[in-house]
Amino acid sequence: MAETSNEDAVDAIVRDWTMVRADLDVAPLKVFSRVERIARQLDGLRKRAFAEAGLELWEFDVLSALRRAGAPHALTPKQLVESNLVSSGTMTNRIDRLAERGLVVREDDPADGRSVLVRMTAEGVERVDRALTGLLGDESTLLESVDAAEIAALERGLRALSLRMGTTK
Repeated sequence: MAETSNEDAVDAIVRDWTMVRADLDVAPLKVFSRVERIARQLDGLRKRAFAEAGLELWEFDVLSALRRAGAPHALTPKQLVESNLVSSGTMTNRIDRLAERGLVVREDDPADGRSVLVRMTAEGVERVDRALTGLLGDESTLLESVDAAEIAALERGLRALSLRMGTTK
């Protein structure tokens, strides 16, 4: 366990590894172990926020892509595949399931008669908005005790790491 209130579990892990493997530079653990632990906690937070709005994580991902597209909240299946980084078969299944729940509809694409658009229904808009509002409230609460300069430094550092790792989407 951590020795002081300024230490977290990762500090203890790093200290232990340093003692048993002094030959290794364990500095990356200071960043990546924290990122991984925070990611796990955020995943739970997101699942709860989305469940309160009656959505699964994957449903939120598809609906949020449509919501971010702006009115009329419609995209082609190909655009949804690119936005969600899933296969076309997976996206077809997701669209089918969202349509069954009345959260999206398929419509002919007026710009291309051979294509369809997936448009979010009013119920879909309401649910994704409720999920996002709940999530942002919870995430804002987590950041309340973090100073603005530290948040800006985190943003810069995480953006730089994301770009270096090639995870820009």
